[in-house]
Amino acid sequence: MSDKTWDGRFSDKTDPSVEAFTSSIDIDKRLYSCDIEGSIAHCRMLAEKSIITKEDALVLIKGLNAIKEEIEKGKFKFDDSMEDIHMHIETALVHKVGKVALKLHTARSRNDQVALDVRMYLRQETLNIIKLITELGTIIVELAKINLDVILPGYTHLQRAQPVLLSHHLMAYYEMFLRDMERFDDCLKRINVMPLGSAALAGTTYPIDREYTAGLLNFPKVSANSIDAVSARDFIIEFLSSASICMMHFAA
Repeated sequence: MSDKTWDGRFSDKTDPSVEAFTSSIDIDKRLYSCDIEGSIAHCRMLAEKSIITKEDALVLIKGLNAIKEEIEKGKFKFDDSMEDIHMHIETALVHKVGKVALKLHTARSRNDQVALDVRMYLRQETLNIIKLITELGTIIVELAKINLDVILPGYTHLQRAQPVLLSHHLMAYYEMFLRDMERFDDCLKRINVMPLGSAALAGTTYPIDREYTAGLLNFPKVSANSIDAVSARDFIIEFLSSASICMMHFAA
């Protein structure tokens, strides 16, 4: 196995300063759980469709779970020379189980693997944010209830204006965060689409079962177009927009 996916194009090793500059592992190592969960689901699908043997699948899954345990216990070594979390896990799996690890990329490309990981990560983050905003809304309502008779000055153009109830002021934030929650909930519809099976950009000739994999990973739908699936990043921008608006409300 090559040290890098692209090093066959070069005769010399990459300079360490270039490796440090191009490495994303400090950021994307947070994707490790999604990467491993997605790989396990893909592996199970390959075995289910007899594309690989069930025996090989068990070896691969055991190796992946061992790597996950090492990362979570802080025993896994990260290295800039391996650039990203996908290469780290792939290399570690080869060291653990041998060449059978290379079968894990059957009917899969780094392109749809990365797209899957990002969607899974953002899905969990979005669900967590929705949960937290819901809890915050409940607290705001409770505070409003116990402050029904408290009066304070309202402000407009940085000047005192009409008197308002504190409860009314608090519920203004409830409305803001309610809209934030609705935005995240709507954004989740675009995030929660499984791209795996798109391969590099044009799908695969292997008889895979995308719906089976989607079921294992709790995706309600699969992507309709392979080119769009591996190139789409608009759902990330939509998430960032929703997050930025929500942060603005916290600063209001």
